[in-house]
Amino acid sequence: MSDYYLWAKAFHIIFIVAWMAGLFYMPRLFVYHVGVDPNSEAAQLFKLMEYRLYKIIMVPSMFLSLASGIFLAMIQQVWSSGWFHIKLTCVVCLVIFQHLLSYWRKQLAIGTCIRNARFFRLINEVPTLLLVIIVISIIVKPL
Repeated sequence: MSDYYLWAKAFHIIFIVAWMAGLFYMPRLFVYHVGVDPNSEAAQLFKLMEYRLYKIIMVPSMFLSLASGIFLAMIQQVWSSGWFHIKLTCVVCLVIFQHLLSYWRKQLAIGTCIRNARFFRLINEVPTLLLVIIVISIIVKPL
């Protein structure tokens, strides 16, 4: 394997780790956010934390993950592989999930979110499930 492929792969993994950390942490912040008075200092702190997590970590790492992943897929020519279609479907689901997190973040920021802590605890499992499917599809290549 060429050096640039290995560097691209290393950076792809780094970007994925950062993105997944955000996808795991944001719903947990929501769990705590919905439990405080919307006018409290704690609510203001949660709004700031959620904003910074989304804008500074999640958005850049998502774009860098996608860009490096496309680059690796072009090098490996995996576009027609069944396992890649599974992975790609899950990645699209992660992108949609991130946009849903942005929607709920904005609702929490203006005080119109109707979701409760139980809901956010449950959706916190979505990125875990998708990550498991992605890793298995890459390593095992079932199709």
